[in-house]
Amino acid sequence: MEVLAGVWGAHGRGGGPGRCFIGDINQLGGSTSVDIISAIEFDKSGDHLATGDRGGRVVLFERIDARNHGSRKDQERQDSSLSRHPEFRYKTEFQSHEPEFDYLKSLEIEEKINKIRWCQTANGSLFVLSTNDKTIKYWKVQEKKVKRISEMNIDASHAAGNCSSASSSSLGPCLPNGCSGRTLNYLSNDLCIPPGGFPSLRLPVVTSQETSLVSRCQRIYAHAHDYHINSISNNSDGETFISADDLRINLWNLEISNQSFNIVDVKPANMEDLTEVITSAEFHPTHCNMLAYSSSKGSIRLIDLRQSALCDSYSKLFEEHEASGSRSFFTEIIASIADIKFGKDGRHILSRDYMTLKLWDINMDSGPVATFQVHEHLRPKLCDLYENDSIFDKFECCLSGDGLRVATGSYSNLFRVFGCLPGSKETTTLEASKNPMRQQVQNPTRPSRCLSSLTRAVRRGAENQGVDANGNSLDFTIKLLHLAWHPTENSIACAAANSLYMYYA
Repeated sequence: MEVLAGVWGAHGRGGGPGRCFIGDINQLGGSTSVDIISAIEFDKSGDHLATGDRGGRVVLFERIDARNHGSRKDQERQDSSLSRHPEFRYKTEFQSHEPEFDYLKSLEIEEKINKIRWCQTANGSLFVLSTNDKTIKYWKVQEKKVKRISEMNIDASHAAGNCSSASSSSLGPCLPNGCSGRTLNYLSNDLCIPPGGFPSLRLPVVTSQETSLVSRCQRIYAHAHDYHINSISNNSDGETFISADDLRINLWNLEISNQSFNIVDVKPANMEDLTEVITSAEFHPTHCNMLAYSSSKGSIRLIDLRQSALCDSYSKLFEEHEASGSRSFFTEIIASIADIKFGKDGRHILSRDYMTLKLWDINMDSGPVATFQVHEHLRPKLCDLYENDSIFDKFECCLSGDGLRVATGSYSNLFRVFGCLPGSKETTTLEASKNPMRQQVQNPTRPSRCLSSLTRAVRRGAENQGVDANGNSLDFTIKLLHLAWHPTENSIACAAANSLYMYYA
């Protein structure tokens, strides 16, 4: 996995993004399908970054830039643009999930990490939730100090059986210590004190300390979902979290792995009556009783856990009504929401469907307060996108900590940043690449997705290419699906295949 850095022009001004290669942090052995990053997340402080890949591995990075090093005077002498440049280094990695097989359903369970969420730290230890399609795991990563002890002056290499003598490291004259003329005093099977004792006994002392990182799975939350898990989200109370699949949302306590509560169930009595599925779910950042979930019909429901044990009703419904006469075969497909995120203030919700980003005010359910066109130029090619299955791609979205900008990915490893202020025309398009000139890189063949019967799609034809609004070629096999915004700074981490990129403004 490579980690790179780039920069976009502040407030959308300036030329193209400058990029610089930081280094090969962790080489995972070539760009194979298992190395492709499938999840990315900053922790609450922004000092740690976690990524998960299709091979079931979780890789952690830690921040090392100047804000944590050196005196204040030294930092003030540095150029401001350099001092705010976020730098992350490889910290550790662990194998979170392994491939499994459900013999009852004859179903292969991939090891791919679907989502990663950071939990509250405690006593310097890091806690991470990770999930694949069926199983959620709670990981603890802590530093352990390994002490190196100096050897005593008993030389074990000269000991031979119970009757051998251990020589002293000092060859000076023996000092009388009451042991002379007596039989050997055995300390162990290998060492014994010679007659006359030692001239001096060097006690072991700690010579150095090394710090090693230990990853341990604290709990496993399993056997609670019949369909593929698409979301996990931590509650602001620090004690509970939710997990969501196509039809249900379950509430868990972090300390209890064998019991969960079903709080949302949209499964109809007759599956033939099923019209929509859950696509994403997220807890409110400050109100522990509120959460939102999105559906394949393009709606977002805000629910209050205080209303009832099973939240089969909702407090508010957010959806945009389509214009009359605009409905087509692809309308419902592209309206499906792939991802939702709460703003840091909890006032706004950002949603991403196939064509647009929408910003919603939770106090105004009549419609979105802003709509951003991500790749409107692809609308005439929806038929081709359906044929090559690209229309079912799930792009994530993110908001800046101050709520002034939003971002999401697109094809050819492009991602777009939009300004959210009223009347703002800020729009920046960047390519996640260490090369200033765009190159079409051939990715390995995409493995077939494991889809439930609820979200089936038929793969037809070969992968196609299109063009963007500027006439540049787009490769639908190269896509930027996963990205995360730093919680306090204008920095974005985005994943393109098996490479991790950092962009800052």
